[in-house]
Amino acid sequence: MDKVKNLTHKKNSNYTPQITKDTHVQYMKGVGPARSKILERLGIKILEDLLFYFPWRYEDRKSLKKINELSYGNIETTMCEVLSAEVITTPRKKMKIFEITVTDQTGFLKSKWFNQPYLERYFRKGQKVILSGVVKGNPYSRSGLEMENPDFELVGDEDKFIHTSRIVPVYKATEGISPKQIRTLMFNAVNNYLFLIDDYLPEEVLKRHGLKPLPGAVKEMHFPEEFTDVASLNKGSSPAHRRLAFDEFFLLELGLALLKKKEVLEHGISFKVENYLVDKLLKSLPFQLTGAQKRVIAEIMSDMQRPVPMNRLIHGDVGCGKTVIALVSMLIAVENGYQACLMAPTELLAEQHFINIHKMIETLGLKIVLLTSSSKGKPVDDISQGTAQIVIGTHALIQEQVKFNKLGLAIIDEQHKFGVVQRANIRRKGFNPDILIMTATPIPRTLAITLYGDLDISIIDELPSGRKPIITKVFFPAQKDRIYSLIKDELSKGRQVYIVYPLIEESEKLDLKSAIDGAEALKKIYPDRKVGLVHGRMLRDEREIVMAQFKSGEIDILVATTVIEVGIDVPNASLMLIVHAERFGLAQLHQLRGRIGRGGYDSYCLLMSYPPFSEEAKRRLKAMESTGDGFKIAEEDLEIRGPGDFFGTRQSGIPDLRVANIIRDINVLESARKEAFAFIDAEPDLKSYPLLKETLQKKWMGRLELVKS
Repeated sequence: MDKVKNLTHKKNSNYTPQITKDTHVQYMKGVGPARSKILERLGIKILEDLLFYFPWRYEDRKSLKKINELSYGNIETTMCEVLSAEVITTPRKKMKIFEITVTDQTGFLKSKWFNQPYLERYFRKGQKVILSGVVKGNPYSRSGLEMENPDFELVGDEDKFIHTSRIVPVYKATEGISPKQIRTLMFNAVNNYLFLIDDYLPEEVLKRHGLKPLPGAVKEMHFPEEFTDVASLNKGSSPAHRRLAFDEFFLLELGLALLKKKEVLEHGISFKVENYLVDKLLKSLPFQLTGAQKRVIAEIMSDMQRPVPMNRLIHGDVGCGKTVIALVSMLIAVENGYQACLMAPTELLAEQHFINIHKMIETLGLKIVLLTSSSKGKPVDDISQGTAQIVIGTHALIQEQVKFNKLGLAIIDEQHKFGVVQRANIRRKGFNPDILIMTATPIPRTLAITLYGDLDISIIDELPSGRKPIITKVFFPAQKDRIYSLIKDELSKGRQVYIVYPLIEESEKLDLKSAIDGAEALKKIYPDRKVGLVHGRMLRDEREIVMAQFKSGEIDILVATTVIEVGIDVPNASLMLIVHAERFGLAQLHQLRGRIGRGGYDSYCLLMSYPPFSEEAKRRLKAMESTGDGFKIAEEDLEIRGPGDFFGTRQSGIPDLRVANIIRDINVLESARKEAFAFIDAEPDLKSYPLLKETLQKKWMGRLELVKS
């Protein structure tokens, strides 16, 4: 190891004076300026990025199968020698197929790659090659075994100990660099620079949780030698995976614990909650609050009385009644002489909130204004002078020219659509205002703990009485007549119908049915019915007119794009048809479905799907048919999409989880969380742990001062 250190630290006019973990990757052996640009596409800029770029799967090449041992229908890996290689052009479609025949003395195997004639230059007779793919061919004919588009690696004698005869890591690659080339780079990096990785976790934490030292864990992740159970490695359950998952969760939770600690120490507004306006509002409502709504209002009132800033997340299913809770909170702030604002991610949602809240408070004598980028006669003066007590808006609220007179409460709706910076900016519009965050995207408890560990969480787990389950069914193009008949039945009962399309205009590229064409076709199918159209490219005033007409019953069928995903409440709408349902995400399908079922009678969600579609799409459609429970939908969505992009962690401003998986590693998450919060309780400044503190700041990229909600 010392020899490596001395070599790497030598000064050389053509080389960097000293290799550190922050050295640009272009100076690594086998990289250089051109390849470093390719690696940058994989997020690899410095040596530390390279060492922490882990395999996405592993192959056991200690004992590769012989050709005569390969099983039909299985994914198999074999090493053999090329007998022949040629490009074949099909007579009719002129498709080019590159085909090789290989042998290992036990039998013959053909491999084909479609429309990749350039592969011919890589293969020559006598070349050793590793092939990995599904074994095909007719076992009862003489055509023998085949693989179509298998993964392949060309093998030379010098590669023996990196690419064969061991558990081999397989890396995600990009154009210009193959998994095999990344493996070679990684082999050199691990052998030469592993000593640069410092273990920042204190010794007592490692012992308490039985964790491997970090350098050893990184080495095992890339080239497993101690732990060689391939199935467990591919499931992410090896000791090395556990150590790295713990690290990711620990650094994440440490940051959240610091935020929570900081907020507890901050001075906020202590509101009086005995409230004339709230009482008047609740008495005027035409419905009774659910038990869950009453519980959450009590939690908010308790928070608002305390002299520290409230930081509470409310999450519940579509239609569970969050708007009333938001309004009660705003009225408490207003009666105490403060302003309240609600920030929504889209103009449409902001408009809907404005219309709904305006109606609910018009008898209370309060001034409410709407501020979006297309607002006419921007109410900036009303906001700065304090004559506007309640402000509803989009991200326009956080523009520099918008000044609040006395902001006491900020509510952020559908908060995962806002980044960390926007959330911090809205806090700066007042002196430590209370923050209430709302989402209609049900979040599995595990994810809520992870993403919102610095927040108090309220769950509205009860829907208003009288709600019936929505009957959901998948349909295919051949069943169009059945769909038209169901729509006709609902219209004949005096009900209304939503028809949702994924695009506004026809896209030749995706061949989706468009809303505009769909509206025209429906006018012909139902000539005696009024068909309306609403989409995101319409002017706000036009959209409002159409939606008002639908709400009042003047329009029978509303054709829309996903602009209606949130915000519209039409109790008389009892059927929704979603066209090209296979193209929508699960959370989005559930949000759309939540627009119906609000009137106390049977409602139907029809999912028109156009095969062929992926396994993921099948799972999404099946989940929609099998449950209407938003929390179950959220769990399934997390299973299908994985934790990485479930909530867009880049957007939410928290460190990425590269190794850790919230579902698989829930026990590790809970251990790391307890450890992190205990650490910050004992020593909030981490003075005794300088390396841990430095690593934490680096992981959060300086955002710990910013992330406040």
